[in-house]
Amino acid sequence: MPPAGWGCLDFRTRVLAQRVSAAPRALSMPRPRLDDSDLLTALEGIFRTHGFEGASVGRLVEATGLQRASLYHRFPGGKAQMATAVLTALHQGLVAQILAPLSGDGDLTSRVRAVAGRIDAFYAGGQRPCAIDTLSLGQPTQEVAAAIADTVETLVAGLAGAAREAGATPAAARRRAEEAFVRVEGALVLARASGETRAFKRVIKGLPALLVEGRVEL
Repeated sequence: MPPAGWGCLDFRTRVLAQRVSAAPRALSMPRPRLDDSDLLTALEGIFRTHGFEGASVGRLVEATGLQRASLYHRFPGGKAQMATAVLTALHQGLVAQILAPLSGDGDLTSRVRAVAGRIDAFYAGGQRPCAIDTLSLGQPTQEVAAAIADTVETLVAGLAGAAREAGATPAAARRRAEEAFVRVEGALVLARASGETRAFKRVIKGLPALLVEGRVEL
């Protein structure tokens, strides 16, 4: 006959054994992998708000929800690689979304107006800072600076193409596109500094006249 309490001890032993055997399985379960698109969106938010130098590792880790080691496993090149990846995604978005109407159907003015509407939506009516602007502040790496320049050139060249279609010479078309870029970026800086978006809305409204006719509306 087993000693008193033996059955209870046996039950506890079996429960403990089950917990121990289950522990390795729990520890070996992989953590959910953050989707690349969500990861870039989180990184972009930090770079857009704080710029390249202000995007500390702590802020990047907090925004992505990843451990530092996991974040650097995804981006062995560190913060510069993260910023370049964000700019690459932004570049692709410019071509696929913002500039897409220029290659579509309809009259030129309507297509440029559609581009202006997409720029307006992309920057939330002037309330969303420009990542190109904030990432260029301070001293970004050569790789990041090159990605910024490439993104700006893509946008300016696309807008210049619309001005060329309107009949402007290559030089005049380039000037119109550069003026459009400067006005949009300047309005975004003004909106960020003042909290007022009226100038941005005015610039967006005047883009078709500037690019198609070479006329600045004030």
